[in-house]
Amino acid sequence: MAVEIPLRAAVFDLDGTLIDSEPRNRVMWRKLFASHGVPHDEALIASFAGRRGLEVLTDLLHLFPGRTAEELFEEAVSYESLPGMPPPAPVAGAVELVRSLAGAGLPLAVVTSGQRGYAEGLLDFLGIRDLLDIVLTAGDVATGKPHPEGYLAAARDLGVPPGEAIGFEDAPAGVAAVKAAGMTCVGITTTQPAAALAAADHVVADLERVNVAPGPALRVPAAGART
Repeated sequence: MAVEIPLRAAVFDLDGTLIDSEPRNRVMWRKLFASHGVPHDEALIASFAGRRGLEVLTDLLHLFPGRTAEELFEEAVSYESLPGMPPPAPVAGAVELVRSLAGAGLPLAVVTSGQRGYAEGLLDFLGIRDLLDIVLTAGDVATGKPHPEGYLAAARDLGVPPGEAIGFEDAPAGVAAVKAAGMTCVGITTTQPAAALAAADHVVADLERVNVAPGPALRVPAAGART
């Protein structure tokens, strides 16, 4: 049993939604806290999910006396190239869904809290960069998620009213941004339990469970619908 949702555009988050990079990102943030002797737990590390790293570090700057958010962010990013870091991999069904949506003639965008070079590199790795009309990154907005600025900008640049677009997100901050923009939201439980994504209109385990139907429309499992 499935629900079909008409749409005129689709907008995707990147980390945790199209690509499973969250294990690597969490290692980076843990290393940053450990290198400065700052106590941390999983809840604190999870607070980075879906948000711009610089903004989170600015909120936590009191834990790092004498350091700037920019310095800390650069340090964390430098850990990406360390040996033994978890490699990124596509979220199940992500590449196929993007290709199906593009094949149906729908305009597509990515709205990510990552930096431009980071995002472009991952999209090239997935082999889908040329299928996307717009890629909005951390430097393209004044305010990051959960603020809806990025999703509103994507809808504007795609030429589609937000209410006729679907946004895909894996983190509570991202779900909040999609909903505040007025889009239908599909939450993906790749990095968070379903309860954390309760504000989404539909919740699925991964993108293998989402298909394109004639219309065009998006077909999602009925069990994931929030009514």
